[in-house]
Amino acid sequence: MMKHETIETNAGILIALTLVVISIGGLVEIVPLFYIDDTIEEVHGVRPYTPLEQRGRDIYVREGCYTCHSQMVRPFRDEMLRYGHYSLAAESQFGHPFQWGSKRTGPDLARVGGKYSNEWHVRHLIAPKSVVPESIMPGYPWLARNDLQYDDIERRLIALSRVGVPYSRTEEEFQANIERFGADVAPMLDIRRARENLEAQARAGNYDGDPSRITEMDALVAYLQVLGTMVDFTQYDEGYFVEFR
Repeated sequence: MMKHETIETNAGILIALTLVVISIGGLVEIVPLFYIDDTIEEVHGVRPYTPLEQRGRDIYVREGCYTCHSQMVRPFRDEMLRYGHYSLAAESQFGHPFQWGSKRTGPDLARVGGKYSNEWHVRHLIAPKSVVPESIMPGYPWLARNDLQYDDIERRLIALSRVGVPYSRTEEEFQANIERFGADVAPMLDIRRARENLEAQARAGNYDGDPSRITEMDALVAYLQVLGTMVDFTQYDEGYFVEFR
């Protein structure tokens, strides 16, 4: 009893022992992950974002979309019936920071890619109530007015490459990406062609409906349209759900 009283009445000792306990708990949870080869499973189709998609993701984070929309379908039947296959760890391996979210004021967006047209997304982002009358989401009309800033796109991708995202800067890295992601994908991940790739994707996709310029709307819609589309979930049967959920 006296020992407990000594600890509880001495702020310095209490803080020190609390830090020790938290440190031990953190190590127990974190250290094993460095020794588990399949912590992030290999899933065919998952790739880093293209320069345009990555800029769209930056805008998504900047505007705080993650505070109302999660990107993590949990392995529960009601969620899978509404949103589709539950989220895989591999889908978030190239996302910094991850966008799992902590609450949902609006629907989960992990599988929103391809669900709506580009025009629908543009209208929804400018005036949400025009397509979803019951929506409480604010409008983001400035996205269609703001030209996309991408003068620093190479530096952005270099920063991501330093934390493990496999964008290529050398011919050796480019060849490695061809082997890993395929000859069609590897060029889109080459930092040396980042601006060229961004502009080409924006022109080809014409996400905001205005081909004369590249806007923040182009980038954000490009990002939304790729969410959940990298993995072909038709290859997983019901047995997969039972085994892994």
